[in-house]
Amino acid sequence: MSDELLYEVKDHVAHLTLNRPKAMNSISFSLDRELAEKWDEIDANPDIWVAVLGASGERAFCAGADISGGTEANPERMALGGGLTGIGGPLRVLKKPLIAAVQGYALGGGFELAMCADIIVAADTTQFGLPEVKAGIIGESGVMHRAIRQLPYRVAMSLILTGERMPAAQALQYGLVNEVVPYDELADAAARWAAKLTAASPLAQQAAKHAVLSRLGGPLEIALATKYEPIEAYANSADVAEGRLAFQEKRAPQWSGR
Repeated sequence: MSDELLYEVKDHVAHLTLNRPKAMNSISFSLDRELAEKWDEIDANPDIWVAVLGASGERAFCAGADISGGTEANPERMALGGGLTGIGGPLRVLKKPLIAAVQGYALGGGFELAMCADIIVAADTTQFGLPEVKAGIIGESGVMHRAIRQLPYRVAMSLILTGERMPAAQALQYGLVNEVVPYDELADAAARWAAKLTAASPLAQQAAKHAVLSRLGGPLEIALATKYEPIEAYANSADVAEGRLAFQEKRAPQWSGR
């Protein structure tokens, strides 16, 4: 693995850090492939329960694709945003809960990468934006489709049509982020959210995430009538038995993820 992506697993949490601060952590072709490989590894490893995605440097979380590195033009790229999105590659969703710790500029594909997360913690320096129209560029539109679904219609359209940026405080107001903290408290805030997530049953979280997202775009009646295989499989897991026993014994459960 190159030094463009830092990666560490500790206490059931995978920490990924975009490490191209001089390039505003834009996604190069090689970084794109490394991220895609790590998402696969995280999903496949039962000892990883949560992922935290951050970035080096205070200036930017991610400025999208590194155009100078040929990412935009390369037809074999896994997908802008490291294989989490459907831009130019297979549409995929991480099975494990994902936290994004965002600071500085989160622009274009970098904005989309943040929106792929289940929890977003933002530094008060964060600026979200879709600058493409100001440059006369409209490329693949995954980021716009996510924005219109995660923000009120007119708020999303103002970003899409003007290219202006949204500060962290406004993003919090519209429910786009879960928490805004000073930049020097960002890592601690992400760790606090990771601890909240690892305190719950990882298999239950994964089953719940699958159920919610697989029927997000459909009618409520269909969602309620659907049987979800991960939920049914979880019913026979060791973690279900552990949860019941811990409740009876009035202690914190010791999850195995199995």
